[in-house]
Amino acid sequence: MPGDGPFDSVAELPLREQKGPIPLAMYERLLKLSAWIVAILCCAPMVAAAVAALSGDLETWRGLADTVLPAYARNTLLLAVLVAAGTGAVGTGAAWLVTMYRFPGSRVLEVVLVLPLAFPAYVLAYAYTDLLSHHGPVQEALRGLTGWGPRDYWFPNVRSLPGAALMLTCVLYPYVFLLARAAFAAQSASAFHVARTLGKGPWAAFFTVSLPMARPAVVGGVLLAVMETIADYGTVAHFAVPTFSTGIYQAWFSMGDRAAAAQLALCLLGFALLLAALERIQRGQARTYGRGGRPLAFEAQPLTGRTAALAFGLCLLPVLVGFVLPVIVLGEMALQAAGGTLTARYAGFVRNSLLLAGVAAALTVAGAVALAYFARLRPGRLSRSLVLLSSLGYAVPGGVIAIGLLVPFAGLDNAIDAWARQTLGISTGLLFTGSIWLLVMAYMVRFMAAALNGFDAGLATINPSIDAVARTLGRGPAAVLARVHVPLLRRSILGALLIVFVDVMKELPATLIMRPFNFDTLAVQAHRLASDERLAEASVPSLMIVAIGLLPVIIVCRQIAGGRLAPRAVPEAQAGLS
Repeated sequence: MPGDGPFDSVAELPLREQKGPIPLAMYERLLKLSAWIVAILCCAPMVAAAVAALSGDLETWRGLADTVLPAYARNTLLLAVLVAAGTGAVGTGAAWLVTMYRFPGSRVLEVVLVLPLAFPAYVLAYAYTDLLSHHGPVQEALRGLTGWGPRDYWFPNVRSLPGAALMLTCVLYPYVFLLARAAFAAQSASAFHVARTLGKGPWAAFFTVSLPMARPAVVGGVLLAVMETIADYGTVAHFAVPTFSTGIYQAWFSMGDRAAAAQLALCLLGFALLLAALERIQRGQARTYGRGGRPLAFEAQPLTGRTAALAFGLCLLPVLVGFVLPVIVLGEMALQAAGGTLTARYAGFVRNSLLLAGVAAALTVAGAVALAYFARLRPGRLSRSLVLLSSLGYAVPGGVIAIGLLVPFAGLDNAIDAWARQTLGISTGLLFTGSIWLLVMAYMVRFMAAALNGFDAGLATINPSIDAVARTLGRGPAAVLARVHVPLLRRSILGALLIVFVDVMKELPATLIMRPFNFDTLAVQAHRLASDERLAEASVPSLMIVAIGLLPVIIVCRQIAGGRLAPRAVPEAQAGLS
């Protein structure tokens, strides 16, 4: 078996018989080449954005620093801090309550607390803009009850930086909740009980023992939420909050200044990579060691009376604010506007969205499979480096990736067109920048990490001895992957496909910048209608995005509730080897 003998990896096991049309060495070279191509494609936009920014005019830098750069930096940083505090408090508190205590409805709350993850933050912003605006139902009801006039009272403005932070917190806290709940559930109760016997109360023991032990998971979830925050465009654009994301789009389209857009993208790229580095550092250095043997599991404490009602209300509040209330508001708006949106043109938006999401999901997962399987076949520094480089896109906002792809490919288009005009007397137009494939490439870069995590997590559960048995029976790597791994990992592959599919459906900045002419999606249509203050019409594409987003969330909820079925490993492995 690998690791028990003289062979360092499964790939070094001797073959009893070499079968198949492709020799082993040739197959491994093709797999290595595929992994290299995927890694280079994922890194190229970031390198191109940095080169375009650094090669720009210094006068552009000075102009940005004197005008918009301070406001962009201040708002982006403040937004990140508010979302970090909000998601950390809500996600950790809810995870602790449903893990440590039992009260009426706690089992249901374990599942429904994840539902807001299906909402894009900009869709939530559209719903609350209609609900809380001056002419919305809340303020109209307030004036009706009190008899106040429009200038007789103060009401908080949801279209503000704190409002944007609230929207993002409502949809991103499930990142922290999922990781924190898993960390709390995996902890041994021994340390917590020792703290209680030393006179600590439940909350004191939580803050001094349980929370520090779960810190890596909590911080990891918070950093994921913050990286999604700095990448957000739709929410801050709708609320008119100037950030780096809105600045990139305005510089590219409104002002036509590509140098300024690239330099703003470089600033945002630096911020995002700093957060990614912090996440990896804290995850790599933080360790929690058990005492050996089976850990003592927590026994949930029952709550009754007012305490149970308080716990239930605290856990239900984020679900009401982040899912139930927006669905009701958007549903009512959609009923008013459904007749004007169910047209052939609107069907085109749905078709374009499904086409983009389907193609991008298939290609992204295929690239992830090549990378992960190469890392399994040839473990080492090279394969780990390729996986790490390909995963950097999760920390890079879509606007940065769009700039990094458009700048070099626009130059290539211009060079080809100039050569064709001079040599052939014809114009080739936009071969790359006007195509759907460049947009699909942006999606691959942005969401490769999600596909890698989904597939690699499943691949890690397969014992290397299965590979060893297949190799000694004469099966090459391609046969092992196709006839053993893929059947065993069909749920992991399906999950990765769904996650990337829904992420592409929700993605807005890169789609706005890179979409081909007259090729709009549901996300673009919702953003356009909301920008024109046609919120009722924007509710229809928004609800469709949410409905599709519920698919992976339901899968996550089933896993939380213990509904995940164990793969039929033995029969499928036997079928793959026969």
